[in-house]
Amino acid sequence: MVPSKRGLSADAAKRLEAIETLGELGSGFALATHDLEIRGAGELLGENQSGQIEEVGFTLYAELLANAVRAIKSGKLDDAPFGASSCEVDLGVSALIPESYVPDVHTRLVLYKRLAETRNEVDLGELKVEMIDRFGLLPVQTERLFEAALLRQQGERIGLIKIRAGSKSAALDFGPQPKVESIKLIKLIQAQPRVYKLEGQKRLNIQSQDFEQADKRAPLLSALLMRLTAIDSV
Repeated sequence: MVPSKRGLSADAAKRLEAIETLGELGSGFALATHDLEIRGAGELLGENQSGQIEEVGFTLYAELLANAVRAIKSGKLDDAPFGASSCEVDLGVSALIPESYVPDVHTRLVLYKRLAETRNEVDLGELKVEMIDRFGLLPVQTERLFEAALLRQQGERIGLIKIRAGSKSAALDFGPQPKVESIKLIKLIQAQPRVYKLEGQKRLNIQSQDFEQADKRAPLLSALLMRLTAIDSV
């Protein structure tokens, strides 16, 4: 039905390949999902069909969509500034659901959306148990993804806007109204001045050789956030 494939664009070739592999009854949604991946999603704040969802990322896109649905159901609009409640987490490691673990792209997107909508450790635990029951033990990358989600929740609760970690250091960026008492930070820095240092009023820098091991970054930062929020902290 088409001329030589040499004359087709890369996107057209991908669409034909998707149609060839998804020809059975009931595969329309999966085909639409493949097309979404090829051309990009529509604009969030406009009417154009072709957009750049990668500019905001799927996690933020799912969060925005979930917030809009909750607002419609409750009849109340969220007056908080855009993105004020979200906390970005970058642990410098691969954190994802591999295709080899969940082959179906639609299922992966649904799982990413559900993960982005979790609000506490109980929600995370229930989703993790479900995924293990359906697909088997979590790969390392997916374990890192769950750890990042837990850090995001902890960070949001105390007013962080960004958590970053590398092989030798980490940083916590505070929002305009952090829910951490200044005295706790001061005592923490005084107790270990070589480890903790304030950069201005909005960032806590952390130096530690323990961050060299990627699997220790999330647990160390999670323990620190719990310490900062504990009543009898430091």
